[in-house]
Amino acid sequence: MASTTLNTATVSVQETFALSLTDRAVDKVKDFAAKMPDAADKALRVFVQAGGCSGFQYGFTFDDPKETDHVLAVGGIRVLVDKTSAMKLNGATVDWIEDFRGAGFSVENPNAGGGCGCGKSFA
Repeated sequence: MASTTLNTATVSVQETFALSLTDRAVDKVKDFAAKMPDAADKALRVFVQAGGCSGFQYGFTFDDPKETDHVLAVGGIRVLVDKTSAMKLNGATVDWIEDFRGAGFSVENPNAGGGCGCGKSFA
């Protein structure tokens, strides 16, 4: 397996929050941003929402920062995480995976208590 460089950013807004993105994830965000007119001048928002077969699922979208967001500079892109999602994403790593199951962002999350077989949701 090829080695992967992690781009890590930590921001301090009353508490410490860290989120890492692999080079593959950063490159894919830049690729999407270049191809999607609605993404111009927006940051990648990484969030957690209720759903999926294990209780929570990850979401990714381009968005403008809100006053209460953690705003991270990672590998030349801006990443937004709301405070509620930050509690579940602290210390997580976002990667871009392409394999026989398809392609998409994958999150390695030390806060997840368990997950489903598809890898898209967690407890």
